[in-house]
Amino acid sequence: MNSVVLAVVGVAIMTLGYLFYSRYLAQRVYRLDPDYKTPAHTRTDGVDFVPTNKFVLWGHHFTSVAGAAPIVGPAIAVIWGWLPAFIWVTVGTVFFAGMHDLGALWASARNKGQSMGTLSGRYIGARGSRLFLVVIFFLLLMVNAAFAVVISNLLVSTPTAVIPTWGAILVALVVGQAIYRWKMPLWLVSVVGVVCLYALILIGDSNPIVLPETMFGLSANAVWILVLFIYAGIASMLPVWMLLQPRDYINGLQLFIGLGILYGSVLIAAPALVAPAWNADVPAGTPGIVPLLFVTIACGALSGFHGMVASGTSSKQLDKETDARFVGYFGAVGEGLLALGAIIATTAGFQSLTQWREIYHSFNQGGVTAFVEGGSNIMNAGLGLPPSLSATVLATMAVLFAATTMDTGVRLQRFVVQEAGELLGMKLSHVPATFVVLIFGLGLAFSAGADGSGGMVIWPLFGTTNQLLAALTLSVIAVMLLRRGRTIIPIVIPLVFVGVMSLYALVVQLGTFYNAGDWLLLVLDVIILVAALWVLFEAGVAMAKARREGPSPDDDDDVVAESTSSSQHSQHRE
Repeated sequence: MNSVVLAVVGVAIMTLGYLFYSRYLAQRVYRLDPDYKTPAHTRTDGVDFVPTNKFVLWGHHFTSVAGAAPIVGPAIAVIWGWLPAFIWVTVGTVFFAGMHDLGALWASARNKGQSMGTLSGRYIGARGSRLFLVVIFFLLLMVNAAFAVVISNLLVSTPTAVIPTWGAILVALVVGQAIYRWKMPLWLVSVVGVVCLYALILIGDSNPIVLPETMFGLSANAVWILVLFIYAGIASMLPVWMLLQPRDYINGLQLFIGLGILYGSVLIAAPALVAPAWNADVPAGTPGIVPLLFVTIACGALSGFHGMVASGTSSKQLDKETDARFVGYFGAVGEGLLALGAIIATTAGFQSLTQWREIYHSFNQGGVTAFVEGGSNIMNAGLGLPPSLSATVLATMAVLFAATTMDTGVRLQRFVVQEAGELLGMKLSHVPATFVVLIFGLGLAFSAGADGSGGMVIWPLFGTTNQLLAALTLSVIAVMLLRRGRTIIPIVIPLVFVGVMSLYALVVQLGTFYNAGDWLLLVLDVIILVAALWVLFEAGVAMAKARREGPSPDDDDDVVAESTSSSQHSQHRE
C-alpha cells in the first residue's frame, strides 16, 4: 500500500476527533467555563503561575509531552506490522490521549493547579496518594535519565545537531523577553524565532561539533549527559516565562514545520510501505503483540506522563478554562501526528522489505535511528533535500522534543520531591528539591558505569509504568466527575482497557526479568505492580462511594464557579 493513504486517513481521523469529539468532551463532560478564574490568575506568582496565551501554552504543552517516546515507541512497535501500530495511534489519540490530557488539565485547574499526585489524596485517599507519588517519581526518574541518554547519543551520532540544539536556548531567552517584557506582537516574535532556529540548523549542518572521545576521564556521551542535567536543573528553577515556556513554544512551531516537511515529502514522493501490514514472521524472541503493543506505544496513543505535564505546569499557565480543549486535546493530536509520521518513516523510508528486515532483525531495534534514516530518505526523495541536511532536521527535531520533555520532567520531579517533603513534615525550597532530583537522575545515569548509559537500566519498565499512571489519572478524573453527577463512560472504557493491558504487561515482564536474572527490574516491577493495584483498588472504592452518595458539594471553588455560572445563565434566560 502507498504511504499517502496512511497519512491522509490518519490525519483525517485525528482532525475529526478534534473537531467533534473534543467539543463533546469540553461541553458535555468537563463543561469548560469561560468565566471560571483559573489558578494562573488566582495564584499568579510570576514563576510557575503565569496567565499565558493559549497558542504559547499549546507550544509548551505539546513539546513537553512529545519527547522522544512518540518516535521511539512506534518505531519499535512496527516490528509487528504497520497496521496494529496505525490503529492504536489513531484510535488512542482520538478516544484515549485527547480525553486524558484534557481531563487532567481540567482537573488540576479546578483544584488550584495541584498535581495528580496531590489530587489523588483528595479524591482517592491518603494511602493512595502516597503510592501514587511513588509511581510518579519512578516514571519521572526514567524519563529524565533515559532522555538524557537519548539526547547525548544523538548529539554524538549527529554532531550537526549540536549548534541548533543549544542555540535554541538563546533564541528562547530572547523570545521570552520579547513576549513578556518588550510586548512585541506574537506573530512577529514567532516568525523571527522560527527563522532563527532554521538558520541555526543550516549553520549546524555546515559546522558539526564533535567532542573529544574523552574529557576529564569521561566519554563524550557522559559529558553531554552531565551538561544536560546541569542545564535542566537550572532551567527548572527559572520562571516559566523566561525559558521553559518560550523554548517550548518556539520549538513547537519549528517541530510542527518539521512535521509538515515530512508529511509534504510523503505526499510528493508517495513511497510504498515496504513493511508488512501484519508481520507474521517476527524475529525470534519477539514478545506477543498483546499486551506489549499497548505499552510499547505509550506516547502517541496514551501516556500517563501527559497527565503530569498537564497538572504540573500547563494548568498553572491556563489563561481561560476553555483554552484547555486546544492546549490539552490538540496537544495530544500533535503528538499523534508525530507518532504517525514515525510509523510512515520507519515502514516506507526504506527501499525494500529485505532492507527493512535487516534493521528490524530483533525486538527493540529501530527506534530514533530508523526514524532519522527512513525519514531523511523520504525527504530526499520528496523535496530533494541533501541526506545530511535531512538527517540534521530530523535529528534536531528528535533532540528538541526530548530536551523540552527533560526540561519539564526535571521541574515536575522537583514538584514531586517538594510534595513528598510536605508529607514528611519538611518544606523544601526550589534549590534543595532540585538538588535531590539531580542526585537521583545522575545517580541512575552513572549507575552502570562512567559512560552514563545507566539511564536506560530501568527503561524497560517505562511503558507499563507510564500506562498505569494514565489509568490512575483517569481514575481520579472519574471520581471527580461522579461527585459532580456527570457521565464517566468516556473515561471508564479507556481506564479499564489500559489498566488491564498495563497490569497484564507488568505480569508478563515479571517472568521475563526472572528468567533473565534481572533482580533490580524484578523488584521494581513488583513495587510498581503492588502500588498500582493498591491505588486502583482505592480508586474503585472511591468511585463506588461517589456513585452511591450521588453528587455532593465540594469544598473547592469549582462549586462556586458552577453556581455562579448557573446563576448567570438563569439571569440571561430571564
